[in-house]
Amino acid sequence: MKNSFRLPNKVCRDIIKYQTIRQKELKKEGINMVITEKIQDAINQQINAELYSAYLYLSMSAYFETQNLSGFAKWMKGHAQEELTHAMKFYEYVLERMGKMALQAIPAPPAKWDSPVAAFEQVYQHEQKVTALINALLELATTHKDYATCALLQWFVNEQVEEEANTCKMLEKAKLAGASVGALFALDHQAGKGKD
Repeated sequence: MKNSFRLPNKVCRDIIKYQTIRQKELKKEGINMVITEKIQDAINQQINAELYSAYLYLSMSAYFETQNLSGFAKWMKGHAQEELTHAMKFYEYVLERMGKMALQAIPAPPAKWDSPVAAFEQVYQHEQKVTALINALLELATTHKDYATCALLQWFVNEQVEEEANTCKMLEKAKLAGASVGALFALDHQAGKGKD
């Protein structure tokens, strides 16, 4: 891949070595910034879920392009980018807490839907699933008295309220458009302008 970037193995080893040394220094100072393995593993799984969301929404964007619904495609592409931002927020947090990354394979998303309504139904259901994952992660952090992680997750709880509301609105509008090609194209045009 032309635009692919990889750190040399020596640099990767140096980063891991630095993290290990820094963890020991902080422990000597009585500062335990290290994230627990259980929380770290759960966040690594959440990163995978966020990246899958981005894949799913990019796949939907491509589907909408093939249906000549470029406004919906743009809307989905924007949501895919947002999911990547969420994954990076978790990624940076784990590293900031001296954790270790364990990136996992991302399952392939579907490539076709029966209709725009079916696609938006899946978006809404998927956002509900992500909300449940975030809530479970918050419950885990609370149980482990990891208040730094709780603070991070509160941002995601609020974000999911917005995500579910936006996707629900789009689904309901798509249902209202129904089989009316004119209404569907008007909604597509509105979505392309970034209006939910």
